Amino acid sequence: MRRVALGGVTALGASLLALAVPQVLRGVVNGPLLTDHSRSAVWAAVGLVLLLGVLEAFLVWCRRALILSPGTAVERDMRTALFRRLLDQPVAFHDRWSGGQLLSRSMGDLGTIRRWTVFGLVMMLVSATTVVVGVVLMLLTSPVLGVVYVLGAIPMVVLGFRFRQDYKVVARRAREQSGDLATAVEESVHGIRVLKAFGRGQDALDDFVRQADDLRDTEVAKARSLSRVSFALGAIPEIVLAVSLAIGVPLASYGHLSVGALVAFFATAAVVNNPVERLGQLLAMTFDARAATERYVQVMDVVPSVQDPAAPVPLPSAGRSGTTVELAGVTFAHPARGAETGASEVLRGVDLVLEPGLTTALVGLTGSGKTTLLQLVPRLYDVTSGAVRIDGVDVRDLTRQDVRTAVAVAFEDPILFSASVRDNVLLGVADDAPDREALLEQSLDVARAGFARALPEGLDTVIGEEGLSLSGGQRQRIALARAIAARPRVLVLDDPLSALDVATEAQVTQRLRATLRGTTTLVVAHRPSTVALADRVAVLEDGRITGVGPHDELLANHPHYRFVLTALGRETAGHPDGDDDDYDDGHDEPVTVDVLGGRDR
Repeated sequence: MRRVALGGVTALGASLLALAVPQVLRGVVNGPLLTDHSRSAVWAAVGLVLLLGVLEAFLVWCRRALILSPGTAVERDMRTALFRRLLDQPVAFHDRWSGGQLLSRSMGDLGTIRRWTVFGLVMMLVSATTVVVGVVLMLLTSPVLGVVYVLGAIPMVVLGFRFRQDYKVVARRAREQSGDLATAVEESVHGIRVLKAFGRGQDALDDFVRQADDLRDTEVAKARSLSRVSFALGAIPEIVLAVSLAIGVPLASYGHLSVGALVAFFATAAVVNNPVERLGQLLAMTFDARAATERYVQVMDVVPSVQDPAAPVPLPSAGRSGTTVELAGVTFAHPARGAETGASEVLRGVDLVLEPGLTTALVGLTGSGKTTLLQLVPRLYDVTSGAVRIDGVDVRDLTRQDVRTAVAVAFEDPILFSASVRDNVLLGVADDAPDREALLEQSLDVARAGFARALPEGLDTVIGEEGLSLSGGQRQRIALARAIAARPRVLVLDDPLSALDVATEAQVTQRLRATLRGTTTLVVAHRPSTVALADRVAVLEDGRITGVGPHDELLANHPHYRFVLTALGRETAGHPDGDDDDYDDGHDEPVTVDVLGGRDR
């Protein structure tokens, strides 16, 4: 901020030098030109004016050099703080905010704030100072003409106030519409395959054009408002100067005002008129920056609902048999859907213990809350009531880093980053880990993702945004390899092998058991083959766990479990082969799965 302040001082100095020139002209006119006619005095005045002009230009250059660097640093720091806050926010925050709005705030809005910081703020202060000092000089030069000029400022103040009222509304609306337009682009690009498959590209274009037209109309409204005030701020001072000339010439002719004073008055008015005429643009820039700042603060003021405790408890060491995860009386309702009233509770008093080192399959009908329950374990959401404990410690008493180091997640819809296969798989592995390459190779083998070695650049192949250049099964296996490479104590899987055929799923599961021996696993199952591969099964019904036990036992004694298996079987009927792009790089022992009779290895 020291450089910004110094830049403001240099800008103010340049402005004052510009105001000094009329006073030099006053002395020249009243002296050498009208009395002694001294050429040397005239040339001295010319040299002084030239010196003042050069100094003014130098100070303008200093202002730009001083302010540019801290202005861009402010933008960088604000952008970094915003991104840090977005990463710190829980999943519930991102459920409510569109990506386009957040992108618009992090790019366009912060660019507007930077431009106002490096130019608008300084020039607003300098212009105000120039006008005040200039008016004082005009009043001292000629009180009568100075009063005329001040009276002309009254309608400009009224117009500026009305402009503020009108412009700030359309400025905020334009920012919001720009964010909505960015959201439309983002959604269309991410969903391009769906749009093309259903032939709805024209509909997406029509919707985009409508939003673009709305934004254009708002920008035109902004321009019209600015043009009106700019016209007034340009015309009124000129009218005032015309009136001043009509009054000043008679005053000078009757000797009530010297010619030099008259020249100095109009020269000073010319200097003052420049910031007055620029006032409209500076006001518009200020209101744009204000709207951008409000949108930035709107995000920054959202306090993360999932935070680290003030006095975190260390994560207990894993027991010899593995890690125990317990859900005790867990209730959960999405905050955006009326959690206060309990009307939209997804989970209602869930009690479940994940035994150390065992695989537990979670089954239930569509919409029963399986994925929601899964996301409570790594604390992507916080429970509404009850507790989730890892080895007896409530996850809310642990740091989020400790929880998410102990728990790895693989989702049914895998999210991959626009980076190499290597970087995606080793995302959860420390950069200085000595066995990174060994973990990479082992994880790819366990997840049967050996196809990655056959990509054009091998494991260094950049797979593109969200991995859409790969098949669904390939993306799932890379995401699973990423979870395996993290070497978690608890592995949470949201049916991450749904795109694979049953035989491949069985082979991957077998490798998982051998490699992650002692890892406690919770897998959300969406098809019977996944259920049959688990050690234990938990049945989620109407937001509660209504049965826990071996597959055979539940099949014999739990009617809802049989109903769910039947429903799952119907959903997967007709898709027995899974992903036809699988690549098998190893030789596995045959594994057969009998859904009704359990599993046979």
